[in-house]
Amino acid sequence: MKVTFLGTGTSQGIPVIGCKCEVCTSVDYRDNRLRSSILVEVEGIHMVVDTGPDFRQQMLRERVKKLDAVLFTHAHKDHVAGLDDIRSFNFLQKKDMPIYATEFVLGRLKQEFEYIFTDSKYPGVPKVETHAIENKPFKVSQVEVQPIEVMHYKLPVFGFRFGDFTYITDANNIADEEKEKIKGSKVIVLNALQKKTHISHFNLEEALELMAELKPEKGYLTHIGHYMGTHKEVSEELPDNVEIAWDGLQLSIDN
Repeated sequence: MKVTFLGTGTSQGIPVIGCKCEVCTSVDYRDNRLRSSILVEVEGIHMVVDTGPDFRQQMLRERVKKLDAVLFTHAHKDHVAGLDDIRSFNFLQKKDMPIYATEFVLGRLKQEFEYIFTDSKYPGVPKVETHAIENKPFKVSQVEVQPIEVMHYKLPVFGFRFGDFTYITDANNIADEEKEKIKGSKVIVLNALQKKTHISHFNLEEALELMAELKPEKGYLTHIGHYMGTHKEVSEELPDNVEIAWDGLQLSIDN
């Protein structure tokens, strides 16, 4: 399995418009962060988790020529706003794009992108094939995916486990029964917005405590805000088995 971090930033990305802080003016490429998303390639199936506002740019940067499915964690704009750009894959692959999300999230997508789902479509709009998922395993082609329900303040959000890899974004609480689904993962990705406590995201301390509890061989932090600090300085504070992810980072994971 190959995993590519398409984006590792929070809702505003980094640099933040108009900001002159140390992080936003950093010349380290690892401090430039598009909105959070990953590309998972396993058993010949290519899946993207979330299509944020930078989806087009991410697909071009990584030269993605094939996409078999899109999985959505939740319906916040920084995770869905790029859905329109899946039309390029419709044209390339000459088929509708399968999208997987809860009924609630699908309902929000139908509101946000009414023109995609209407019965009277104009030529060239994105074409999707909807799959409603629940908090139980499902398959994308032959690949089994395990949803993990986490809480983003009061909003239920799905993380996903693919074999020995677990990806969780936009969370600040995970119930014990959901943690059991994560345990045993070789690689775990968790959101860590900043160092200060936040109402709807794990901060750095909370994310590291959870990593220590779940005990992956390797942990990565994502959904980073500019208040976290530079990649270089924060990396020096982390345990040996945890890193801050950066845009373009690729992982190879044996299942």
